[in-house]
Amino acid sequence: MDKLILIGMNHKTAAVEIRECLAFSDEQTRKALVNLRSFPSIQEVILLSTCNRVELLICAGDYEKAVCDAKNFLAAFKGLKLNQFEDSLYLYQAEQAVRHLFRVSASLDSMVVGEPQILGQVKAAYRTATEEKTSGVILNRLLHKALFVAKRIRTETGIGGHAVSISYAAIELARKIFGGLQGKPVLLIGAGEMAELAVEHLLRNRAGTIFVANRTFDRGVELAARFKGTAIRFEEIESILGQVDIVISSTGARGYVLERSTVKGLMRGRRNRPVFFIDIAVPRDIDPMVNELNNVYVYDIDDLKGVIDENLKDRQREAIKAERVIDEAVIQFRSWFRELDVIPTIKALRSKIQDTARLEMQRTLEQMEHLSSEDHACIERMLRAFVNKILHEPTRYLKRSGCSKDRSASLDVARKLFGLDESEF
Repeated sequence: MDKLILIGMNHKTAAVEIRECLAFSDEQTRKALVNLRSFPSIQEVILLSTCNRVELLICAGDYEKAVCDAKNFLAAFKGLKLNQFEDSLYLYQAEQAVRHLFRVSASLDSMVVGEPQILGQVKAAYRTATEEKTSGVILNRLLHKALFVAKRIRTETGIGGHAVSISYAAIELARKIFGGLQGKPVLLIGAGEMAELAVEHLLRNRAGTIFVANRTFDRGVELAARFKGTAIRFEEIESILGQVDIVISSTGARGYVLERSTVKGLMRGRRNRPVFFIDIAVPRDIDPMVNELNNVYVYDIDDLKGVIDENLKDRQREAIKAERVIDEAVIQFRSWFRELDVIPTIKALRSKIQDTARLEMQRTLEQMEHLSSEDHACIERMLRAFVNKILHEPTRYLKRSGCSKDRSASLDVARKLFGLDESEF
């Protein structure tokens, strides 16, 4: 597998200032793929560019030349000097390259282990390469295997099943308390990024009506319109509190948006129906004393971080299982790749033996005119069985462990022994 190369940088090796200089748009990716494929040293190539990584996966004809060409191309294409980013690059070859790709696809190399976005990004990078015809037999097989491995890891491990973002952790906590969020009305106080992320998770859990209260009413209307919610003015918060079961607050207010006395009065009208407050603002929006009221649950950002830290530990434990799946997949791809080298020789050997046997059979049958068509068919069946049995052991030896230590020497001997490289028999 020495012809497989992976060269790139990620959030571990390069600061964002460097990564953004080498980031590729979709249009740039297509142009870069075509240009890279024009190098004689590069037979196949796929380019993956995300906010956290830029990687080239290459099937090379000449390893040293391909690495040099790829590095210089990145510099020239982005208008940089190689020494501006070369120290941030990592370089993997053969099995290391395969393993890295599998780990990336399964989100084991992500900033947040288990995040789902990377698999879609790998799929998109592969799709672009196939559309530009820069991915061939080897990288096609490798990417199909990578996508299969990533899906298997998500199915067989819990790597993606634990909340690791503030918004997601908040919604998961609410879901556990209520036993499900379907139909539960929600009030968002504030319409920033945290609120937007929370809304996405609420919609996935089929929450009920979502009200949005923001100091800038226009911004509240804008966010509410995106998910068919209802915008209310800040002054209407108290009147809406009695109607909702979940309140998510993420404003930039300097003081408390909700005081204990306000919520206490609300609970009488709710007949002690529970209400869940998620305070993801810093400084806090909700008076901590609210948590002392019966059937009121208040979680601030520190509470949620504790949940996230514990879930990250769970993901790391699941990652150990994922690494085992990857080890198995690397071995399987290595076996396929080794057989790929052998297949042309096996095909040539079978063709040589079959053609020789068929020629001799025809010469013999020409001298035996008394034989019937049934006799001819019987002799042909015997010939096929004979060829298969003769080729069984050589084929088994070439495909499996018999020549694994020095495969090229074994293939060379086989080709010379049977004259497979001669133009005539």
